[in-house]
Amino acid sequence: MAATATPTVPEQTPETLRSGPVPFDFSQPPVIEGFNPLPKIKDETFKDKFIRKTKENPFVPLGCVGTAGALMYGLRAFHQGKTRQSQLLMRGRIFAQGFTVVAIVVGVFATGLNPKQ
Repeated sequence: MAATATPTVPEQTPETLRSGPVPFDFSQPPVIEGFNPLPKIKDETFKDKFIRKTKENPFVPLGCVGTAGALMYGLRAFHQGKTRQSQLLMRGRIFAQGFTVVAIVVGVFATGLNPKQ
């Protein structure tokens, strides 16, 4: 019979395990070679972001207000029994929704074509 050699593993005591380098320090972010994260300038509130986005593309909020207005006025006319006016306002709502979608698409393309600051 052939004797099989078993590899010997050096004994590691708790002292030798603690003396090695720490693989990751959880109190600091990881260091990634070649990556320099930009610091945040400031956190934007909802109001600040809404005003900034409205200035970038003012037609989207205008279309949303038009859609909501036509919907509310059309539902009121429907409740009052004015079917002709209700139908016209529902068609106007569809037009306002289409206007809003077109404004969003144009805004996305315009933002994509602008060079970054």
